[in-house]
This record gives sequence, C-alpha cells and structure tokens, in this order.
Amino acid sequence: MSSESETTGDSAATSAVNGGAAEPEKKPRSFLRELPILILVALVLSFLLQTFVARVYLIPSESMEPTLHGCAGCTGDRIVVEKIGYRFGDPKPGDVIVFRGPDSWSQDFVSTRSSNVVIRGAQEVGSLVGLVPPDENDLVKRVIATGGQTVECCDDQGRILVDGKPLDEPYVVMDFPFVPGSQTCDTALKSARCFGPVTVPEGHLWMMGDNRSNSADSRYHVGDDMQGTIPLDNVIGKAVFIALPPSRMGTISSPDIQGK
Repeated sequence: MSSESETTGDSAATSAVNGGAAEPEKKPRSFLRELPILILVALVLSFLLQTFVARVYLIPSESMEPTLHGCAGCTGDRIVVEKIGYRFGDPKPGDVIVFRGPDSWSQDFVSTRSSNVVIRGAQEVGSLVGLVPPDENDLVKRVIATGGQTVECCDDQGRILVDGKPLDEPYVVMDFPFVPGSQTCDTALKSARCFGPVTVPEGHLWMMGDNRSNSADSRYHVGDDMQGTIPLDNVIGKAVFIALPPSRMGTISSPDIQGK
C-alpha cells in the first residue's frame, strides 16, 4: 500500500510540473510525408553540383579515340567534367576539356528537345538536375595551343609545332600518313596532317582530337572568323575521370605536351 501511494504521489507531481496533464507521445513522421522534401533537397543539391562543381558527359563520337571511347557500335565513355579549377586559372596545353561549340562548329547540331511544350519543359527541368543532357553542342577535345601562340604542322618528323617547338603527344595513335621524302608538307602528294601556321588570338584556344584522322577540330574550322579557335568563355570544364563503363574507369591524363 505504501508503495502504491508513493507511485501515485510521484505521478501527481509530474502532472503538476507539466501543467496538470501528461504530454501525449509524438507520433513519428510518415516516410511518405517526408519523401517530397527529401526529393526536393536531392534535386537542389544535384542542380548545385552539376552547375558549379562537376557533371557527367557521354562521349558520342570517336574523335578522341583511343583516350576516350565513342566509336560506332561501342559503349561510349561517361566522363566526369570538373568545373572548379578553371575558375582560378585557364586551361593548359595537354588538358582535355569540354566546351560549347561556337556557331561555326554547330551548323549540323540538331536540338534533342521535343516540339511538345510540356515535354520540352520537363526536359529542361531534367537538364538542370543532370537527368537529361543539355540542349547544346558540347564537344570534347584536347588543348594544343593557347592565346598568343603560333601552331602549325609539321616538322620533318610529322610533329605539330607550337612556337617552332615540336609537341610530345604520346596519346596520338591514329593520324594521317606522313612519310619523309614522299608524303610531307612539301611534296606533290601532301600529307593531310599539314596546316597553318595559325596564331591563336588572346583569350582563345586551339583544340584538336586525339584521333587526328577523324576529328572535326580547329583544323576543320580554320576558315571561320576565329581561325578555328574557341573562346575561353565557351569552356565548360576539364575532363578528369572516366566513370563508365567499369572496365575503363580511371583518370584522364593531362601531359605537359609543350615541355614547360
């Protein structure tokens, strides 16, 4: 009896402290009620990451073979492009970068957006968070020369020259024939490697694909108003990592091709 009295007394005291009535236990929030909030937070984070930090791009063509796979009938590489580094410095020769193609590079570009207003709106929203590719002609090539440098091909070994010095390009496997004595830049049967000299305007880059025999790069557009170069403002970021397929996962090298 004494024990019961003590327990009753303690309960009454507790009720008095709480205003005379015990607080009801809080029900746990329903996961379904929290799910929209979680999705919204994830989409906002994805937007911020894709816009300011990094984004994944698909390699659609073979212009960067064998460094990046995009050949017909194969699984194209998915690469991570980081966007932070170039906020503190410009691209360097040897970097593999993704950039928006200038007008002269984009004449054959066909929009992937639907003609249906609702679907097109959904595609635009999906693009903001990385679920749908951006509707622009994004290209990937390697930086060969920067503003103020003069680039041309070839020396007597078929190498590209920048300011008169040959480049060291171990990544080039596929190129046009260059045969000293019979097919060079001075023979009747001229090598398709030959171009220039071109002086790159300040604030621009001279870009080339690693697959030299199959890349519509700066050489292909040398007749436009920027002599085939692309403005620094068009640079999206640096390709740093192959994310997929797993068999090719790894970093993308940026060798010092000018030996500086």
